[in-house]
Amino acid sequence: MYKILICDDEKDIVSALKIYLTKEGYQTKEAYNGEEAVEAVKNEDFHLVLMDIMMPVKDGMQAMADIRKLSNVPVILLTAKSEDNDKLTGLDAGADDYITKPFLPAELLARVRSQLRRYTKLGGFSSEKETKYVHGNIVIDTEEKSASVDGERVSLTPTEFEILKLLIQNPGVIFSPKEIYRRIWKDDPYGAEGTVAVHIRHLREKIEIVPAEPRYLKAVWGQGYKIEK
Repeated sequence: MYKILICDDEKDIVSALKIYLTKEGYQTKEAYNGEEAVEAVKNEDFHLVLMDIMMPVKDGMQAMADIRKLSNVPVILLTAKSEDNDKLTGLDAGADDYITKPFLPAELLARVRSQLRRYTKLGGFSSEKETKYVHGNIVIDTEEKSASVDGERVSLTPTEFEILKLLIQNPGVIFSPKEIYRRIWKDDPYGAEGTVAVHIRHLREKIEIVPAEPRYLKAVWGQGYKIEK
């Protein structure tokens, strides 16, 4: 499970961010000034930090500088429209991205997913050498390109395997059909919904006891697909 630190002195914003992120399956921790954020990073491991710039005790820029001495965890700055210069300064100082308040939940989540993917690909938290992933009764081996359910090997096409691997490596993360298509087919997602839906159906028939009532591979209405935690 990905763990995200939310740091903002406005409690309403922290509460809203926590709702958005936990709904997507992320674990969160809250901090209300830069000093609390730095202490949190000292004591716990995080996959991502959402950091406001203007805060008491220690502002976001100072906190980010201190965090960079401790960790290479991605930092997304939360900025106001009036802080354009701070955005550039923040990126120069080590921030990975920024988002302007007020923001749409969809934009925030897209940026969060982007940074988490980049971080794990670069080896920040997940080992690229890991070849076996276990999720409930499902085991996949990325080196052998094989999968088994309840100890019995299942025959997957290369495309089905890659979709299952993507979802299992990101439990709880919702991927839209277009995103799945881009990542698996590496092409423009024209007609992605139908194509991906067919492969998802085939996957369910192979890994679920009751495909019509999936235990693992869930559809999230209007958003996409995920592997249930």
